[in-house]
Amino acid sequence: MTVHYLEIVTHDVDGVAALYEAMCGLSFGAPDADLGQARVAARDNGTFVGIRKPLADHEDPIVRTYVAVDDLAQTLAAAERAGATIALPATPLGSHGTFAILIHGDVQHGLWQR
Repeated sequence: MTVHYLEIVTHDVDGVAALYEAMCGLSFGAPDADLGQARVAARDNGTFVGIRKPLADHEDPIVRTYVAVDDLAQTLAAAERAGATIALPATPLGSHGTFAILIHGDVQHGLWQR
């Protein structure tokens, strides 16, 4: 299992970006429209960290990990068979790939196919 994207949803994007820059030496870019206006930092190992504001009134601040998968449709089907609820189906994000969110055990789990 490989983490592809760590998403941090917060009302204080600049403050949290500064925190991760200080703690981890990351460098966040300008907001990316394909990623919900997230400011994204690329890590040397090929993973990404994105920090953005909530996209809707009902979205709470959260830290969500997206696991890289080879076949998103197959992985979502396996997750449903295992009792997961698909909260957001496969959604393309421009050149970034396709992602989905599922819920199991009261936890949001992200999947990402490049």
